[in-house]
Amino acid sequence: METFIQHARGLTARIAERREERETYGRFAAGQSPLALFITCSDSRVVPSLITGARPGELFELRTAGNAVPVHSDTMAASAEAATIEYAMRVLEVADIVVCGHSHCGAVGAKCRGEDLGGAPAVRDWLAQQLSDELPNDEEPTVAAAVQQHVREQLERLRGYPCVRDRLDTGKVNLHGWFYEVHTGLVAAHQPASDLFLPL
Repeated sequence: METFIQHARGLTARIAERREERETYGRFAAGQSPLALFITCSDSRVVPSLITGARPGELFELRTAGNAVPVHSDTMAASAEAATIEYAMRVLEVADIVVCGHSHCGAVGAKCRGEDLGGAPAVRDWLAQQLSDELPNDEEPTVAAAVQQHVREQLERLRGYPCVRDRLDTGKVNLHGWFYEVHTGLVAAHQPASDLFLPL
């Protein structure tokens, strides 16, 4: 924790010392205008700004266990995930949504392997609700095939949100499926025409 504290103190000092930094951070007080909604896993090895090179203010992030997007229904209870998606579409009007799964995903791996999560009931119940029973039986440590299938399913779930569908219909938002290899840094993107994930 001390490392984080020292970094935060250093950031404050750098902003105070540099006029350009003060101006950049000062603009944040006026609001945000991110370029994309980036939906990814809560896994600490997945760092959206590292993957994309995004600067502060450029990504609106939604992080969940297994980068899961709840299925939309007219009777669904309010959720942080649905609120984040709606805010990105209706208020921020981002032009792109990226769903980024990753190799060695604990959530997808646990689902594929049928792991006993009795000691973590909230995790168990979340995965039961949000991860498809149709994921391939992927025995590879990277669970690449299962994660990629899961990303496809999350893209389809997003299309079920009226706020996303409305903007898709008018060409105001684009959907992207990514797969990030935590052990190599490779990013592959879903190509709808071939249904394959190919390196960017």
